[in-house]
Amino acid sequence: MDRRKFTALITAMGLQAKDREPEILLLKQNGWMPNNPRLPVLLYRDAIEAKDAAVFEKRFGSNDWPAQWRNGIYDFHHYHSTAHEVLGIVSGNARIVLGGENGRELTIRAGDVAVLPAGTGHCKLEASPDFLVVGAYPTGQHWDICRKAPTPEEQVRMKNVPFPPSDPVHGKGGALTRHWI
Repeated sequence: MDRRKFTALITAMGLQAKDREPEILLLKQNGWMPNNPRLPVLLYRDAIEAKDAAVFEKRFGSNDWPAQWRNGIYDFHHYHSTAHEVLGIVSGNARIVLGGENGRELTIRAGDVAVLPAGTGHCKLEASPDFLVVGAYPTGQHWDICRKAPTPEEQVRMKNVPFPPSDPVHGKGGALTRHWI
């Protein structure tokens, strides 16, 4: 079933996109990419309807994930060893890969939100000209960019990145608080 038909079915059932559970992707180490074998990626489809970066920033910030940038996604494989990350797709669409080379290819569109635990590889393969992302991190976490296998120190650091106090989309009762335990 394509995305539009699925959204129409959910609406006919009286549910809103925001009421749906996210897609859960548990990614294991893939070559040099560490990923996060205990915390899954959460992919919310059609989570935020507004095509306005300020709306994404306000939502994330109100849930203790302050926004730190507006841009796209790098076109090289990388991960963050010091922070969990949320990517809010404000406009356009892109084909990305999660988990490193030959990882999981996905298409993301305006309104989607991806929550990436520390260590999760990600890379943009292609994007529409209007592709815009808001990037945010839990309060007190600051991102780095890692492009090679983690050192033993980075491996320890990733395991000790604190759990966020809330889900960036739905707050304290959101899916992250149930799936990241």
